[in-house]
Amino acid sequence: MRKLLIGLGLLAALAIGFFAFAPGIAESGMNRVVGGPWPVGTRAAALHRQLAIVDLHGDTLLWQRKLNEPATRGHIDLPRLEAGHVALQVFSSVTKTPRGQNYESNSADTDNITLLAIAQLQPPRTWTSLLERSLWHAEKMQMAIKAANGRLRLIRTGSDLSRLLDERAQGRPVTGALLSVEGAHNLEGKLSNLAVLRSAGFRMIGLVHFFDNELGGSMHGEKKGGLTPFGLSVVREMEARGMIVDIAHASPATVADVLRLAHRPVVVSHGGVKATCDTPRNLSDDQLRALARNGGMIGIGYWDAAVCTPTPAATARAILHVIQVAGIDHVGLGSDFDGSVTTGFDTAHLVAVTEALVQAGLSDADIAKVMGGNAVRLLTAGLAPLAAPVVGG
Repeated sequence: MRKLLIGLGLLAALAIGFFAFAPGIAESGMNRVVGGPWPVGTRAAALHRQLAIVDLHGDTLLWQRKLNEPATRGHIDLPRLEAGHVALQVFSSVTKTPRGQNYESNSADTDNITLLAIAQLQPPRTWTSLLERSLWHAEKMQMAIKAANGRLRLIRTGSDLSRLLDERAQGRPVTGALLSVEGAHNLEGKLSNLAVLRSAGFRMIGLVHFFDNELGGSMHGEKKGGLTPFGLSVVREMEARGMIVDIAHASPATVADVLRLAHRPVVVSHGGVKATCDTPRNLSDDQLRALARNGGMIGIGYWDAAVCTPTPAATARAILHVIQVAGIDHVGLGSDFDGSVTTGFDTAHLVAVTEALVQAGLSDADIAKVMGGNAVRLLTAGLAPLAAPVVGG
């Protein structure tokens, strides 16, 4: 009996250690910062403090951290958002990723997030439901907002965003958070679940992630097909409800279908361009031109598969290329911070990007557009529900 009790005690200790430390250890190896520090001149430092900065994509809600408290790992938390002078951070809900995840071809048959949900001791309802994982992320956001005592605010409407920017201009220390989804497989095949997500606060949805789903093909999927009839229904319903369509990770066929059919500007929340970093992850010049015709924009990332070298200068080169091909109004920031990526800086040091854009020769007005102005314009318009249902193609 004594040996049995000792054995059970050891098992319990191992279990406690696993649940307490394994998620943090895993994240520390996945969300890294390398390089730097990056020198910043007086012009960039002064300009940065005047900007309304928007990051269109971060995956922080996936991890077992308190968003409102400083962390020693990863890329984003509220103190670092404040240090980086970020006005609005888009927080994505990642609900499923395939085993052996790669940029070329992935099946939808496996899932890494289930084990993570269990290891992080998330509510059991999240262990088997992709929708519930997103609803849990929304709950985590609300808990962070409550704990932040007015320093963090959920943005649901264009009016919310305008009020946030006005208060920041008056010197109030408040940061906005907008909820998004990375892969609409969390709808679980039901259009009615879109209303559930919207009620929980979600205002942007990426149609696909690392595998093909019920809505359409992924650039990393097996078939890489176009938008499905269900996907078209979701896009139409999102536009009507004032939810931003995100085509990051979408296959070329799905990108073309959405850009042909969309009545409102769409975003590629995080990515890069083939001209400066030729990976399967990135957009061609023809896709950039089509995105500009739609009135949409791309958020340029900071990690190697987006810009090849995780430096501020590499991000600036990609931004400059988008400006040359699509125009100054169609590019912004899409960090993919905390998305299992290695970057050259975290969100506290975003001034390094401002410095790189200064060194690239952009005017202060154009830098203001890139760092957040374009995103503010698109979000403000896109968050307004349509006055009447969309009819036709």
